[in-house]
Amino acid sequence: MTARRLHLNAFLMSNGHHEAAWRLPGADPFVNHDAAYFTRLARTAERGLLDSVFFADSPSIMGEVAQRPTSVLEPTVLLAAMATATTHVGLIATASTTYNDPYNLARRFASLDHISGGRAGWNIVTTATLDAARNFGLDELPAHRDRYERAAEFVDVARRLWDSWRDDAAIGDKSGGTWAVPERVRAIEHSGPYYRVHGPLNTARPPQGHPLLVQAGSSEHGRDFAARHAEAIFTAQQTLADAQAFYADVKRRGAAAGRDPEQIKVLPGIVPVIGSTEREARALDEELDRLILPEHARAQLAGTLRLDPERLPLDAPLPADLPAEDEIEGAKSRYTLIVKLARDENLTVRQLIGRLGGGRGHRTFAGTPEQIAATIEHWFTAGAADGFNVMPAVLPSGLEAFVDHVVPLLQARGLFRTEYTGTTLREHYGLPRPPDGRTPPLAGPVRPVTALTGGKAGR
Repeated sequence: MTARRLHLNAFLMSNGHHEAAWRLPGADPFVNHDAAYFTRLARTAERGLLDSVFFADSPSIMGEVAQRPTSVLEPTVLLAAMATATTHVGLIATASTTYNDPYNLARRFASLDHISGGRAGWNIVTTATLDAARNFGLDELPAHRDRYERAAEFVDVARRLWDSWRDDAAIGDKSGGTWAVPERVRAIEHSGPYYRVHGPLNTARPPQGHPLLVQAGSSEHGRDFAARHAEAIFTAQQTLADAQAFYADVKRRGAAAGRDPEQIKVLPGIVPVIGSTEREARALDEELDRLILPEHARAQLAGTLRLDPERLPLDAPLPADLPAEDEIEGAKSRYTLIVKLARDENLTVRQLIGRLGGGRGHRTFAGTPEQIAATIEHWFTAGAADGFNVMPAVLPSGLEAFVDHVVPLLQARGLFRTEYTGTTLREHYGLPRPPDGRTPPLAGPVRPVTALTGGKAGR
């Protein structure tokens, strides 16, 4: 039996995940527009044999423009550029099911998978901000349940579009004059509550069959969605007990949905602040926290909690009369995590801002490489994680320190690969390639493209 191995994803964000990283001496506050900078980070991740790199995204400005760099490049375009400069590391981009259409998005990820030789992944989000809704002509954020119902249909349609070409459809028969066999390219003729899509896709089936499907919601609806669709889950957990409970829950839901729980990889976020000594790591952590502007951070926290900032005095605890999660239509699970953290540890608003500044609710850990490796091993072996979404507080130095000093310790413990044994992202995660035709049309007969277009079938 093959030993269980860690999966490590590098979550890349401008100067790092700490809100104040861009204010450090030597930091370039304009790297968000620099494809060469992110390509260097991807190469560092590849040097460390990491499974993948990942970009978050939203169709609106994320955060306050005064607080941190907020102008970002569209991630699938950026990853396409990075694909030509790397050979193994996976390339995962976030894209919303609420503010895209299945055909265009399925084509975009199929294209990225072709360009990268089978390394594309899609982080599926429903987008939980009112600002995004207003960018698409909506006055209100769509209801949480509605967003997830739409997402489920969206993913079903995308899968069928990727499967609208058989793997052997294109034959390039010069002598017979047939480039592709028409009967092997089919319309999907989907008609559902949210979408009507004829198909087929105008991009051949991706090298991976389907790009890797990733999901990051931890609410009840999010967990049910993950159990049915996700192959990797990015989650935020502050304690080992909470991580173990989440891990067991989504694996159980996956089994109940008829899936193999081992094919659902759970990766909590960890924000490592690494120093050669514990003192050095804590000094960097404290320097970053000193650079947080409390009024900016308070305004951001107030937006998350749906409160007026004046209700959050910096040196007082959170108000007692906060709404319940059921009353929140936005990011339900992150809301609950933040409130629970503040209540459990009796934090003031100022202290809570400090805890959230490094990773917006993900677990921040300042220590030596040995301490970081020991924490990762403990969570991995204690049934809390299949790996980690590594979110360096500072970039590029934090990723370099992780690759150069933490990864070798994980390898020495027999927890992480010492070489890439596959070339696709699915192979890195130990996941099978979906066979073509796995997802049949929802309704109507399967007809070759020629029957729909009036063309003549080739020989």
